[in-house]
Amino acid sequence: MKAMILAAGLGNRMRPLTLHTPKPLLSVADKPLIVWHIEKLKHIGITQIVINTAWLADKLVEALGDGAALGVNILWSHEGEGLETAGGIINALPLLGDEPFILVNGDVWTTMDFAPLLDVQLNENLAHLVLVENPIQHPNGDFTLSAGRAYTFEQGVGGENLTFSGVSVIHPKMFSGLDAGKRALAPLLKAAMLDGKIAASKLQGDWVDVGTPERLTQLDQQIRAGHYA
Repeated sequence: MKAMILAAGLGNRMRPLTLHTPKPLLSVADKPLIVWHIEKLKHIGITQIVINTAWLADKLVEALGDGAALGVNILWSHEGEGLETAGGIINALPLLGDEPFILVNGDVWTTMDFAPLLDVQLNENLAHLVLVENPIQHPNGDFTLSAGRAYTFEQGVGGENLTFSGVSVIHPKMFSGLDAGKRALAPLLKAAMLDGKIAASKLQGDWVDVGTPERLTQLDQQIRAGHYA
C-alpha cells in the first residue's frame, strides 16, 4: 500500500512563517510536521510515499530527498502551480498506481495510530474518511457520520456532524475520467456521498489542524509539556 502526503499549499494563514518555509516543514517539538507523518507511516510498514509540491518545492526536496534517511522511498509529484487537492492527486496518479492509498494532509498533526487504515476494505466505496470532533475554528463540521458512512448535510441524515481530519483511504477510481488541472476534493467527496460510496469512522486519538502560527506554537508547547504523552 502507498501513501500520499499533501504538501503543495501556499500556507497563507501561516504567514510570515511560510514566506520562506513550506508549511509541512514547520516544526513542532523540533520535528517538521511532515516528518511526524512519514515516521507514522513507516511504523506501519508503508515505505512508498508520494509527496506533491508547488510552493517552495525545492526546500521540501532539499530537506527530505529520496527519503532514505527516514527509511522510506519518497516519490515527488511536482506541480509548479498548485492544483488543489483533487488536482494534485490526479497529477500524482501515475506514481500512486491502481490500488487504494492512504491520503494525509501535510498540515495536520495527530496521535492517531495509522495501522487500522491498512485493514480498510473499500469494496464498492470510493473512500473511507477519518472524521474528528469539530475544532473551535470550525464548529459546524464538514459531514455527518452515521452507521459507518459519511453524508452531506443536505442529505439530512441523522448522526454526528464532524470535521474531516485530512486522513483517509481513497481509491483511484474516485478520479476516473477527470481531466488534469485545478480541482478541489470536497465536491468529488460530496458527489460520492450522494451515491452512497463514502465510508467513514471517527478518529481515535488527538488531532490538531495546525493552520495558524498561534496553533503551531500552542501545539509545540503542549508536546514539550507532555500533554500528548
